[in-house]
Formats: sequence, C-alpha cells, structure tokens
Amino acid sequence: MQDQNISQVSRNTGIASSTLRYYEELGLIHSIGRHGLKRLFDPEIYERLALISMGQAAGFTLEEIAKMFTSDGQTKIDKRVLKEKADELDKKIKKLTAMRDGLIHAVNCTAPSHSECPTFKRIMNVAMQGFFRNKVLNNNNRQL
Repeated sequence: MQDQNISQVSRNTGIASSTLRYYEELGLIHSIGRHGLKRLFDPEIYERLALISMGQAAGFTLEEIAKMFTSDGQTKIDKRVLKEKADELDKKIKKLTAMRDGLIHAVNCTAPSHSECPTFKRIMNVAMQGFFRNKVLNNNNRQL
C-alpha cells in the first residue's frame, strides 16, 4: 500500500481530518511529509489508529494512550496499567449489570407500584448508598 494523504486516511477510517491533525498535535500519530498542503501518512497509520480506537473504547484517555507509544512510534504498553483498566472495567460491568437487572425487575414486577415492591426498594437503597458514597468521595477530592 502506498503512502496516504490525510483525506484518504480520513475517508478510509471515518476519522475526521481535524481529529487526525489533533492526534498529530498530541503526538499520537506522525505524518511522514506533505504532498502539496496535505499531510502524508505511511500505511502503518491504520494499525496505530486501530490501537488508539481500541484504547479509547477501553476507557483510556488520549493522554494515557500517548504514553503507550515510544518516541520512535513503537508500542510500550505497561501491563500494570492494562490490569488496572481491566479491573476498572470489571467494576463498571458489575454496576451496569446490577442496573440492567433492576430495570428488568421493574418491568416484570407485579407489585401495584414500584414504591410497594420490596426488591425495587432494596435496589433503590443500594443505588442511593452508591450515589452518596461517590458524592462524598468527589467532595473530599475537591478539598484536597
């Protein structure tokens, strides 16, 4: 595959040219030159963009993703960081699963109203505890 200009890369990936320029500004990608006014990228850009996309889907920030690349463009992924992110995702999955289960219960509940359903009340109490715990943690972090 030949070198690609920014428009071709944008068209082939669905990533806006402005986003590609932003990625370059952050050091996530690097152009190899210009053809006229358009940046040129080598064909390996697609693999790099796939890694960036995968990192974002996993919840990494662009700054965190940038740290996963060396100055010469190689990947250097810290397994400890990946493990921490996997643990974080597990916690989110558990929360989302509980929320889904609560919604399904609310749909199928035979109680006259949700306020009369003991299971729904228990789910609400757990949700409120989590809300207040997060509120307190966020407020404590702001005070530090």
